[in-house]
Amino acid sequence: MTPTPEMPEPSIAISVNGEPRRCPAGLALPAVLEALGYRPQLVVVEFNGTILPRSQWDGQIVVESDQLEVVTIVGGGS
Repeated sequence: MTPTPEMPEPSIAISVNGEPRRCPAGLALPAVLEALGYRPQLVVVEFNGTILPRSQWDGQIVVESDQLEVVTIVGGGS
């Protein structure tokens, strides 16, 4: 079913870096990160208190009340 103005896409409430956020329901972690404006290849994620290995991201569906801590990897140096 396609979302319409009368029936918007279902969303869930989650916490991202301690702030309440909403994102589309039923998405795996990489898609949630993209929906929130992150580039998944440039972040590390603590998921509900545990650092989640990147190998598990595709299978990790984000649900209501999940807590994410997202740290952006910054390159550089001399």
